[in-house]
Amino acid sequence: MREFELKYGCNPNQKPSRVYMENGNELPFEVLNGRPGYINLLDAFNGWQLVKELRNATGLPAATSFKHVSPAGAAVGLPLNDTEKKIYWVDDLGELSPLASAYARARGADRMSSYGDYIALSDVCDRDTAKLIKREVSDGIIAPGYEDEALEILKEKKKGNYCVLKVDPDYVPEEREKKQVFGVTFEQGRNNALIDEGFLGDIVTKNKDIPDSAKRDLMISLIVLKYTQSNSVAYAKGGQAIGIGAGQQSRIHCTRLAGQKADNWFLRQSPQVLDLPFLDEIRRADRDNAIDIYIGNEYEDVLRDGSWQRIFKTKPDVFSAEDKRSWLDKNTDVALGSDAFFPFGDNVERAKKSGVKYIAQPGGSIRDDNVIETADKYGMVMYFTGLRLFHH
Repeated sequence: MREFELKYGCNPNQKPSRVYMENGNELPFEVLNGRPGYINLLDAFNGWQLVKELRNATGLPAATSFKHVSPAGAAVGLPLNDTEKKIYWVDDLGELSPLASAYARARGADRMSSYGDYIALSDVCDRDTAKLIKREVSDGIIAPGYEDEALEILKEKKKGNYCVLKVDPDYVPEEREKKQVFGVTFEQGRNNALIDEGFLGDIVTKNKDIPDSAKRDLMISLIVLKYTQSNSVAYAKGGQAIGIGAGQQSRIHCTRLAGQKADNWFLRQSPQVLDLPFLDEIRRADRDNAIDIYIGNEYEDVLRDGSWQRIFKTKPDVFSAEDKRSWLDKNTDVALGSDAFFPFGDNVERAKKSGVKYIAQPGGSIRDDNVIETADKYGMVMYFTGLRLFHH
């Protein structure tokens, strides 16, 4: 297949629309089920590159959950503990395969943003992963292959219209890439930067003690950023991104947005949230929405009379700001990556509030000394990578 006609482009009024290979070669993917759209394919191709790089960097199966050309979550296939199984709504599925665990983590980091995602898997999709995906609201999936049973499970989604793509894992794009904006063609070399442990070399802080698990999490954060709309910052812990701030014009706003998502991820693990007395008939997506409101500043929307009765069996107590701060202080050893340098120490100050201890950023600000001083104040380990990772 050298060309594929699409229903429309980014919006229904943008017709005609197609994808094709300028060099006349075959497209590097097959459509096994459904019909992908323009944005589906953008998410699929960016997501596939991300998980392939995670697989190569860590040696573990990887998954990502993409929405609107940025990852909502990404993770590698480490086992889930009991709390993680519960907050990711997979505690009823028994032991999951490493690939399924990776997707549970990727989907679970920010379930509000992952709703209606496009999924990318680094490995052949197995039965466990397909069963997990089947019950989530998702637009499609790309993977290098599918077990027979897994493919049949996925084909049942969306009344048989779920989009399933098979990518050629050996495909290597051309070194130069092009796109058009306003009728003008842009051309650049592909971002072939290899992010692995060797990428983390220049520690600029006094503290230079970093465990292998934190190096892994920093690599995850940086590979995530490589495929996230800039400006962007990513927090990672335990083999997964836990907060991604994408497409912000200000660096501090990236750090705040990603930090708030990381805080929400950790707040979901608190007893106050784990013990919320949901009505039995409340669906997972509605529980996610209620939790998001309950741990936020507009908690009265789910706790006022006439509202809580539609969600909970009994009225929960308010999760006070003091109690939330006390719980968040238990989140430690978080890794953070930034796609460009921190211009001020305020980014480090905000990162500290979300438990960050390890940072990787390009460096190169005229205020690097202030940024390093702020990291030293908290005993952090900070790398200067020397490489910006903008993605547009």
